[in-house]
Amino acid sequence: MGTSWKGFRQSVKSRWSALAGGLWRSRERLADKCRRLRQRLKEQRKQIRDLQSRHEQQRRANAAVLGELREQQRQWELDRRVLAESAPRLPDDPPLSTHGYGARMVSLCVNVAQKVGLRASETVLQIVFDWLGLEQKIPDWTTIRGWMQRVGVAALEAPVESADDWIWMADHSNQIGPEKALVVLGVRASQLPPPGTPLTHADVRVLAVEPDTAWKRADMERAYTELAERCGSPRAVLVDGAAELRDGAEALKSRRPDTIVLGDFKHKAANVLKSVVGGDERFAEFQTQIGQTRSAIQQTELAHLVPPGKRPKARFMNLASTLHWAAMVLWLLDHPEAQGRATITAERLEDKLGWLREYAADVARWRACQRVVSLGVTFVNEQGLSHGAARRFEERVASELAATERVTTEPSDHASREVAHRLTAFLQESESQLHADERLPLSTEILESSFGLYKQLERQHSKGGFTSLLASFGSLLSPTTPESIRQAFSRVSVKATRAWIKAHIPETLRSKRQTAYREFNATAPRATTLGTTN
Repeated sequence: MGTSWKGFRQSVKSRWSALAGGLWRSRERLADKCRRLRQRLKEQRKQIRDLQSRHEQQRRANAAVLGELREQQRQWELDRRVLAESAPRLPDDPPLSTHGYGARMVSLCVNVAQKVGLRASETVLQIVFDWLGLEQKIPDWTTIRGWMQRVGVAALEAPVESADDWIWMADHSNQIGPEKALVVLGVRASQLPPPGTPLTHADVRVLAVEPDTAWKRADMERAYTELAERCGSPRAVLVDGAAELRDGAEALKSRRPDTIVLGDFKHKAANVLKSVVGGDERFAEFQTQIGQTRSAIQQTELAHLVPPGKRPKARFMNLASTLHWAAMVLWLLDHPEAQGRATITAERLEDKLGWLREYAADVARWRACQRVVSLGVTFVNEQGLSHGAARRFEERVASELAATERVTTEPSDHASREVAHRLTAFLQESESQLHADERLPLSTEILESSFGLYKQLERQHSKGGFTSLLASFGSLLSPTTPESIRQAFSRVSVKATRAWIKAHIPETLRSKRQTAYREFNATAPRATTLGTTN
């Protein structure tokens, strides 16, 4: 079969034989092709059977996986239902009027903001709700601010019960600029905590919050008179040593002859301490040395012994921490084994703080004076003012000083006795104005701490001048409840809150600053161009 056609044709005898040979060769080729196709078909059928087998195996595997997924989904749904039934749920809290939140949520937000601040309150609530697994929309901090302003204005405009034993506590607070905010708190003498318990923020209520740039005697007379017309004349007005606060209250006596003006004990004690201790030349030298020491050691290994920061205002109301520091360092100087000086060489300690040895006797004397003051402040905060208060205070001071002498073997000196004598005289003068069996507060410390609550709410803005946040002052003294929120919102609308803000704080320090920059920025391109051409 390997012979060519030409060769085959020459080998056969006739043309018909050649034709037959050609046909035979064609049949052989077709037969060979058919065999190859059959073999290929057989192989492909086998591949199909293999694919069908694998497909069936995959189908069964997919069915098994799908069954597992369905079982897992069923179990997940069951678990979800169990968790939903056992998970905490917020109480029913239908929205207030046109608000998107109910009284419970408003009360919660205001109470949280009182403690942690406005911006932080939103974050804190989100963390708590996420931890509880609750899907709850959290109010924006600006919304919470609006609620606090509304509650604060409602507290200011709430009706005051008619009574003849109201005591007012008045003081000014200022930040930056000429504005001062007059704040007046009120408490009834019949509702004072029992003796031994100091006043709390929940015991008092805000009667007035009024910012202004001028607070002279005439301005205070006007403010007191307007407040008396709205709330009634008080039995007593408790103020610090500011002349305008004290003298302005004299106008109230024309409305009620038995109105008395009492001075704050803590401010009086600070003035006495300033006179007795501050008048000592040694104390001025001591203060100078403290300032130099602070600068010398605050960036060294003695940094933990840096004296307390200096307070330019009310320095003698905060003297205790400085004297306590001095006593502590003197003790360290005399006890080389103390852990508080373990990382400091004796030479280094003596070099930087040894100067205190020269003032050891002075510090002991000043601390004795401070102990009398601290004892008096605690006594007045807890006991208040009543007949016999001066005598009881004098007895307590004598007892405490005697106990201190036994423990420290340091006799009380003339300075501490002088402080005690002056404070006793102040109490005698104050109680002489009281009716029989009358008990009144003699400390504005609760008012000072209220200012602290407001500054805590302001956070970093507390030194930027008064803003519309001042409207929320009345919301800071006690926790709110859903019922108190409903009452406040029913008395004061958003429109009324904005009107109060506009009337009392028409232009803030921040808005003035923005105006100044806006005017400058409007001419800044021209000024820059002129500068470059020059």
